[in-house]
Amino acid sequence: MAVHLIMHPEQHLKSSDTIRDIVIGMSDGLTVPFALAAGLSGAINSSGIVITAGIAEIVAGSIAMGLGGFLAGRTEAEHYAAELQREYDEVERVPEQEKAEVKEVFASFGLSEQLQTQVADEMAKDKDKWVDFMMRYELGLEKPLANRATQSAITIGLSYVVGGIIPLSPYFFEANSQTALVYSCVITMICLFVFGYFKSKVTGQPPIAGAFKVLVIGALAAAAAFGMAKLITGK
Repeated sequence: MAVHLIMHPEQHLKSSDTIRDIVIGMSDGLTVPFALAAGLSGAINSSGIVITAGIAEIVAGSIAMGLGGFLAGRTEAEHYAAELQREYDEVERVPEQEKAEVKEVFASFGLSEQLQTQVADEMAKDKDKWVDFMMRYELGLEKPLANRATQSAITIGLSYVVGGIIPLSPYFFEANSQTALVYSCVITMICLFVFGYFKSKVTGQPPIAGAFKVLVIGALAAAAAFGMAKLITGK
């Protein structure tokens, strides 16, 4: 009897470091300039002032966010290098203890003690693979990509700029800031919903619920800024 195997395609969206950086940059880029523009629109009627302040905020925000991403990437790389050196030192100084740690890992997988010992002895023959195994399964660390810090800084910074231009764009075409705010709200709410949807898809969360969550957060931030501006100016 012929046996036909039907391959089941698995649909998985896996988040990468680049996607994570885009999410970080776009999330703040859409929300912070939008809230700033809304707040200024509640206090003044000039779109020119909103544009000037908005661009200044986008430049400062993108630099700050990019620098944060750079420092986070450098810290991750330095931490990995320090732990890597420590593992190499330990397999040299206390190899039996390191073998015992390998056996503990495989014991958690349900392997017999005989197999644990056999695998640990085989692994100890190649120090590089041994150390790599310990980094992954004992410490849970993956080797950072080359130039990860720089790439992260650029990705986050550019994503912030793209996100920030969206709520600011209507002010370039409408002189009255409060009228421009209406258009900005419509455009930004749509973008927040779409962004929240795809962000949730990438991270494995319910997409519709995630889209509404991002939308509500952005709307609340803008409403709070607008209300505070009205309260302070008394208009």
